[in-house]
Amino acid sequence: MEISGIPLHPLVVHAAVVFGPLAALAALGYAVVPRWRWWLRWPLVLGTLVAVGSAVLAASSGESLLEAREGLEALPAVQDHEEAGELTRNVMLGFGVLALLTAWRVTGVSPLAPGRSASGGGAVGTVLSGLLVLASLAVLVTVFLAGHSGATAVWGS
Repeated sequence: MEISGIPLHPLVVHAAVVFGPLAALAALGYAVVPRWRWWLRWPLVLGTLVAVGSAVLAASSGESLLEAREGLEALPAVQDHEEAGELTRNVMLGFGVLALLTAWRVTGVSPLAPGRSASGGGAVGTVLSGLLVLASLAVLVTVFLAGHSGATAVWGS
């Protein structure tokens, strides 16, 4: 996959590196600070969709780049990056499902409708919020590891 002769992978990776942690931070705020939920709901949903899409596209374009460049798959640094990228994609997919489910199930009080109460989701909401915190931390760690291993593969140690 290329755009004007430039491999798509290095272009798309930057979207995943930016939107993945932003979505994870929004999810942390959503899960931990109930009064922010009304404000964070749509940024969380949209940021998660973009982050997951860019992570999937980054992994796919990375596989395409690896197929197009003979001999790269034998390099240990490239193998490490490939594994980290696949892990990041999988973690992002799980995070995406969990973030969207939590945004749907656990709501916040709207300042535009003062009579409307929030739905914390009860025990299910508490479990979802706790899992979302763990998934957010996993996103932050895996994005860092994939980015660091990619930089090492390209620029050396």
